[in-house]
Formats: sequence, structure tokens, C-alpha cells
Amino acid sequence: MEEIISAILADGTTSEDISGLRIPDTYRAVTIRKDDIGLFEGMASADKDPRKSLHLDEVPVPELGPGEALVAVMASSVNYNSVWTSIFEPLPTFHFLKRYGATSAMAARHDLPYHVIGSDLAGVVLRTGPGVNAWKPGDEVVAHCLSVELESSDGHNDTMLDPEQRIWGFETNFGGLAEIALVKSNQLMPKPDHLSWEEAAAPGLVNSTAYRQLVSRNGAGMKQGDNVLIWGASGGLGSYATQFALAGGANPICVVSSPEKADICRAMGAEAVIDRNAEGYRFWKDERTQDPKEWKRFGKRIREFTGGEDVDIVFEHPGRETFGASVYVTRKGGTITTCASTSGYMHEYDNRYLWMSLKRIIGSHFANYREAWEANRLISKGKIHPTLSRVYSLEDTGQAAYDVHRNLHQGKVGVLCLAPEEGLGVRDEEKRAQHIDAINRFRETAATPRPRRGSPQS
Repeated sequence: MEEIISAILADGTTSEDISGLRIPDTYRAVTIRKDDIGLFEGMASADKDPRKSLHLDEVPVPELGPGEALVAVMASSVNYNSVWTSIFEPLPTFHFLKRYGATSAMAARHDLPYHVIGSDLAGVVLRTGPGVNAWKPGDEVVAHCLSVELESSDGHNDTMLDPEQRIWGFETNFGGLAEIALVKSNQLMPKPDHLSWEEAAAPGLVNSTAYRQLVSRNGAGMKQGDNVLIWGASGGLGSYATQFALAGGANPICVVSSPEKADICRAMGAEAVIDRNAEGYRFWKDERTQDPKEWKRFGKRIREFTGGEDVDIVFEHPGRETFGASVYVTRKGGTITTCASTSGYMHEYDNRYLWMSLKRIIGSHFANYREAWEANRLISKGKIHPTLSRVYSLEDTGQAAYDVHRNLHQGKVGVLCLAPEEGLGVRDEEKRAQHIDAINRFRETAATPRPRRGSPQS
């Protein structure tokens, strides 16, 4: 790997130089192991510890197939799907790998007793397979996480509707939390040249997810002047939704859970911020019973920020805990878009407030290639900025996943893979200088010390 790192970091390295590098037989990767599936049996989700299930293993470099690329991963990041994978919820991802492996001889490569995880990367193309024309060795890239076969007509208007659509690094193997990753060539996008490797790796999954959910016609189709309620507005997903709302002329109402997170939203430019813990919102009386009085109190608070208007769009991802309130506070004819259920999948709401007020619930899952490309283009133009708060080593990925699982993080947490230190990979210093305040603002605001308990994965 040292030869690859040296070539990438050297000035004047050409495509021919990268093509001439020897690809090693093995590489280091963060994995879960099939033998560990029962590790957390009988434990509550909150008690499961990713540091015990994530391993840093030496694994074989996968065979390169048609339409694919091997990428030297300089940096990656931790998404909530990596947490789910690490605690084997909602089911062990080996079920996904087995099902995918049964579809073809090439797909069988993915069905292994270990799973290399991770759905983000920034790095350099090392090799391309047959049929790849748009990318070549040496190209600096980021990857979005949609892996799609496109052999069905269902996926050709919107690839997210393809029956063989999967999330790379979650439902496929050879993900981005590693020194080398295997991706389809149509996952690749140009790395924003004013960002470091770790900054460029951070937006991928969450930025594209937020774009489709909020901006795209496949989602809420946000427009100027819309009031947008954003749950978890300082987090990995919500921080991009907040930026899209601000950049698009909408009015974000940011819901957070601490004064520190409220400060992060204000640093991004949001003015309407609700600290739900400080204001004591409790939408459930007990496990089975919601409290409509709290929905009403919450709606009244929102209208204080909007000049008496209800919200046009709710950006939903907590799920069970908040969904009843989300449906209630949306204006007549408004839209609730949901892309996740981090507090529980079984949602409950009063349907009278949906059907009688002609509201819509839209399910939104990641993004198609065009949406991911547009979201990345806005990053490249400096319209949207990475919300990176902390960077870990590859060896410490278990701790990174633990911190995300325990909500000890802000925004996104990055992971250095082949990059030997932070701050490398910036190619356009002039553009960076134009946007450096915005790039740094989030991280500086989010840099409050947080407790850590070291327990590196084996």
C-alpha cells in the first residue's frame, strides 16, 4: 500500500503511473463476521456495542468485473447504516449478501463469511473493468452508494425503483471503510477539488439522500418560501437538509436536542431553532399512547417562527417517536417525506389529520445517479458544505460507530483510510479560500469535547 499512497500524494502523478502500480493481493478493511451474528442476542439495541462486532481484517482484493472500478480509498465516513450493520439490525446483512450472491456468478463474489462495510468514499481510481469508458486510473473521485443492475425496465425512469437496486457497503460487499473498495463505475463522481479527502468523503450518502428527499421532484420538490420542519437538523442528514433549505430560499425550522446542536444550526444560518429537550416535548405518554396535546403545543411553537403558518414540508427520519407529531403539524395539502426510522419502524399517527387535510406521505430512499450527481455538483460549486465534525483512524472505526450509535457526534464523522493525515487532497486552493469560513464553521461549532471510551476493534 505504501507505493499506492506515495503515488497518490506525489505531484505530477499521471494515469499511466497509477496504471503501472501493482495492486496488492490483500488490503485492510473494517468487517463484520458471520460467526458473530449471535453476539448481541437478547440485548436491547441501545446496549449493543459496535466496538465489539467491528473488526479490522486483512482481506483479499476482489476480482474486478465488467462495469466496475477498484478505488484506493483515501477517506470514508460512518453512516447510520454502518451502525445497523454492526449491531445486526434490523437483520444481519449477510442475508443481503446471500440473496445478491445468488443472482449471478459475478455477484457470488459478495457472498462471503465477512462483510466489508461502508457507504462513502473519496479516493483514486486504480483499475477499471471492461466497458468502463468515463473513468480511468488516477481519477480523483467520490462514490455514491447506489448499486443497480438496470436490467429491468422498472429502473429506467428512476434507478431507485429498479428491483435489483442495493445500497453499496450495506447490501453489497467491498464497501468504503477500507483501503480499497469495489464499486460500479456509475457510482463514481468527481471529487470536489477544494476539499480534503476526509471532507469530500463526508457528504456522499447523507447529502444525496437529503437532496432527493427535500429538493428532487421524486421527494418534496421544495420551493422558495416553503416552511420546512427538519428533525435532527444538526445531524449527518439534517445538516444537509438545513443547508438545502437555506440555499433554496426556504425557511428551515430546525429541531435539535441540545443547546450545542442549536448553536450548530445557527452557525449554518438558520434562525428558527427548537431545542425539543429544553422545551420538554414528550409526544408519547407511554409505549402505546401518544399525546395530541403535545402535538398541538409543538405546532403552536412552530407557528411562532413562521408568522402563524403551518409547515409545508416535514423532513422526517426519526420515525416512531416523532411521526404522529409530524403528520399533525403539516399544513393542509403539505408533505411529510420520510427516509428512515431511527427511533422505530412501526409508525403511528392519527389518519384524520392526513386524509381530511389532503396531506401526503412520501417514502424516500437514497437517490438515483442524477440526484447524487446534482447534490455533489452543489458541493463542488461551494453552495453546500461538508458537515464534518470529527475524524477517526481506520483502526478506530469501532469507536466512531459507537459514537454515532450513542448520538455523541455532530454532523458526520470521517475516517482516514489511506490518507496518512487530515487536510490532504486539496487541489484548488483559490476556491477553498473563498469557502473556507463555511467549511470550517460547522466543525469549529461542533468541536465540543465528548466522552470516549477506547476499545479498538480487533
